[in-house]
Amino acid sequence: MTVVVELDAASAEALQGAAGSGCVVVPSLDALRRHLEQRPKEYAAVLGPSVDLSAAVALADTLRVTRPTLGVILVRRRVDTAVLAEALRAGIRDVVEERDLTGLSEAVVHSYAVHTAMVAASDKPEGDDEEKGSLVTVFSAKGGVGKTTIATNLAASLAEGGKRKVCIVDLDLAFGDVSIVLQLFPVHTIADAISMRDKLDPAAVESLLTEHSAGLKALVAPVQPDAKDLIDGDLVGKVLRLLRESFDYVVVDTPPAFDEVVLQAFDESDLLVLVGTLDVTALKSLKITVETLGLLNHPKDQWKLVINRADMKVGLSPSDFETTLKLPIAASIPQSKDVTASINHGKLIVLESPRHPVSSAIRKLARDFTTDQPAEATTTTPADKPSPEQHKASVAPKRGGLRRRKVTS
Repeated sequence: MTVVVELDAASAEALQGAAGSGCVVVPSLDALRRHLEQRPKEYAAVLGPSVDLSAAVALADTLRVTRPTLGVILVRRRVDTAVLAEALRAGIRDVVEERDLTGLSEAVVHSYAVHTAMVAASDKPEGDDEEKGSLVTVFSAKGGVGKTTIATNLAASLAEGGKRKVCIVDLDLAFGDVSIVLQLFPVHTIADAISMRDKLDPAAVESLLTEHSAGLKALVAPVQPDAKDLIDGDLVGKVLRLLRESFDYVVVDTPPAFDEVVLQAFDESDLLVLVGTLDVTALKSLKITVETLGLLNHPKDQWKLVINRADMKVGLSPSDFETTLKLPIAASIPQSKDVTASINHGKLIVLESPRHPVSSAIRKLARDFTTDQPAEATTTTPADKPSPEQHKASVAPKRGGLRRRKVTS
């Protein structure tokens, strides 16, 4: 159940109504402590606007350790940056304004979901190693090739309307466009993980996400570009590993650069989607990319070459890319002005026009990554039937990842 801490009777009644049936109201933090001692299964504590901020933060910091399955929700008359920063540092799961009763109801539901997941994980028998989600990084060393468009539509395709849990992460920390493409108005960004570095856990990372549609959430880039200087590879690696514990697929959008954050994403990935267009500069960038990945000793069988605007007649053909890069094309996505129109409308083309040729190409790419697709109704002879080893090699790995390995002589 949920417990509300609020001294003012009118506020307490409003908060209790928003928190749902079975909610209990207590007048002070001391009363809350006594209440929790007797009720180990409580999943949410709502600290009302009359609760002193410093005392609320101190209590939340303690409960984070002693009662990690309990979600602390802070209600303030006004929410500003300073309040959010203190709350995040203390591990408070959600902060809502006093008048936002709908937001409070959603925060309570969120706390219940996190509580249930954490309890289920703690009840899991020792040695029962749960399969983690797959991490797919979309990269191009050249800008303007449609990388973010492919990453966002790929994520939505993998989510398949809620069939799978998918998170897209924007690691273009200075100029990321995922939030614009998805038309999101996030409360938190990946920059909020900086102050939580030493206390990050799945629930903490979950609190930084913004929901887009059924099955799809996003961890967006910082609003202020200078925040990128405080986000290093170690922090990114920790965030990505925690997301893999909670999601079936994590799709990472990247900047066009081989920096520390991008290399860390490569290191955590199961698959790399390398994006290019039919021009010499893109081919050159892809050539440098595959050579660099080779020097880093990344497994070549985990690289997926995607050619965007593949039907343009500009003198180069997709086969030229395959020959030069010695890498087969995993997907060819046609050119269409409808893609630009969908972005300008704040819509993903795979959701707005599922039968569009671009949508079909991206959804086919998504199907190639997934291991839970039903078998196609085709007739095969015993000689045509793939062996178990061939079938295993044809699907994307669900665990493990790319690692920068030392090459020994």
